[in-house]
Amino acid sequence: MMKLVPVTEVKRRATEVIASLKKTRAAVMVTEHGREAAVMVGVETWNSLQRRLQILDLVAKGVADLRAGRVVSQEDAKARLAKFAR
Repeated sequence: MMKLVPVTEVKRRATEVIASLKKTRAAVMVTEHGREAAVMVGVETWNSLQRRLQILDLVAKGVADLRAGRVVSQEDAKARLAKFAR
């Protein structure tokens, strides 16, 4: 479960909260007036999540291409790639 931290605590203890994000690599849910308002993550975690999203996006595009019939044989793919290797 994600740790809940009131925004007032984040303001008072920002340095400690950031240090915890770096150390644990766990996300923190920031609340405002008792309601979920934002999520904080460390930079390494953010970058990792962004890379994963990019990969998932590419996979989704590949599946869409496959379903739409936008495919080539392995032989054709190798021939196309060989042009770039020269």
